[in-house]
Amino acid sequence: MLRSWVADIFYVSILWLLLHCSFSYGLESDINCLRSIKESLEDPFNYLNSSWNFNNNTEGFICKFVGVECWHPDENKVLNIRLSDMGLKGPFPIGIENCSSLTGLDLSNNKLYGSLPENISRVISFATTLDLSNNNFSGTIPKQLSNCSYLNVLKLDHNRFTGQIPPELALLSRLRTFSVANNLLTGDDMVVYRDDSCRCYMIQLITLISINNNN
Repeated sequence: MLRSWVADIFYVSILWLLLHCSFSYGLESDINCLRSIKESLEDPFNYLNSSWNFNNNTEGFICKFVGVECWHPDENKVLNIRLSDMGLKGPFPIGIENCSSLTGLDLSNNKLYGSLPENISRVISFATTLDLSNNNFSGTIPKQLSNCSYLNVLKLDHNRFTGQIPPELALLSRLRTFSVANNLLTGDDMVVYRDDSCRCYMIQLITLISINNNN
């Protein structure tokens, strides 16, 4: 009986240790996520430099950062990042993948440039909202966005994307808002229409109807 009791205590202790380590790692990864965003972007108006201070070890300190919303105000676990209209410059901040529980990303109305990562579905696995509108992103729209199956909002308008709209985006069954207007898209055209049966937007490949303000 004593041996059984000792074994139970041992296994419970191991389980607690594993859960504690996993939880601590999750919080640390979110801190590293935000630190990498700050380091990778130019911040000419000091929105991030004046608010994102990492010289702090208290629970929930990153939840007070401008543009950051946490799952709980006393827990360093990022829910949404909203950094619109801040004049930020630089490429897409790939370090966002370390915010593993992120559901919303808004980088609209900045001066971000370059191509989006091909593995973007891994970077924002659980995102329901992605707004990259009004920037200078270029290259093709990654077809891997179709693997971001939780997306309700996808806004890529007013950039410099080229090529075709990936037909794979039609797999985004939860999509409610979709915009790619004012880019440099070419090739086969797509039409987006609302399906009232599911109250969602459907994307259909067509040959006769062009998307507004693309080539």
